[in-house]
Amino acid sequence: MDKYKVVIVDDDELSLENLTFALAKDERFSVEGIAHNARQGKKLIVQIRPDLLFLDMELPDMTGMQLLQEMRDDLSRTMRIVFYTAYDKYMIQAIREAAFDYLLKPFDDQELKDILDRFVKQATALKPEPLFSNVPVSSRQTFIVFTPTNDMRALRPSEIGFFRYCSERKQWEVILNNQPPLALRRGMTAEQITQFSPCFVQIHQSYIINIDYLMIIKESKCLLYPPFDKVTELLVSRKYKKELQERFCL
Repeated sequence: MDKYKVVIVDDDELSLENLTFALAKDERFSVEGIAHNARQGKKLIVQIRPDLLFLDMELPDMTGMQLLQEMRDDLSRTMRIVFYTAYDKYMIQAIREAAFDYLLKPFDDQELKDILDRFVKQATALKPEPLFSNVPVSSRQTFIVFTPTNDMRALRPSEIGFFRYCSERKQWEVILNNQPPLALRRGMTAEQITQFSPCFVQIHQSYIINIDYLMIIKESKCLLYPPFDKVTELLVSRKYKKELQERFCL
């Protein structure tokens, strides 16, 4: 099993040593790099592209927040950030900056374990099913949909990014990987679509997403993993926000 890559950016040697030692005891994680200031941290983050970043709030050359602001365009959307600091005065700001979590120095072993367990749970839940797999086709979930011309089409959830309702034609269409949208026959309802698979979750009266491809919810919009990462139309309505938050482990 591949380990999750970790980078730590902190200038406090004792805190670095304690965190590195604690992470080394968890076989799910591998500390790939350590930086003592923001300049070194930037290089490591770009080079390693960690899954999990432990970032001190007060570094010698700038704050952790400033580092993130300067690197905003270079950060992976899948990377999770844990602010690691001795000062709880930064907690509200960290939350506003969409930090994954917040770890106070000196940390409690159980507190760190809870953070790591939650990270693994979320990372596992959000990992898309591979589009090509050695798993026999018979063991994958497959279902049949009908087109407007009454043709039958077999689909797997891994092929589907989302469903979109076309109000002009009054019918749903399914957005597939590297294929034109496939129109479904009239009369197909959102309830019927969501019953096909638990990974189909309605976020708006006009959109149903495959939650296995959900990367992040930003400014009330769902951003998806590739190959659907260019889609920007997936707005989350208030009606469905609570259910989506529960499914997304927010």
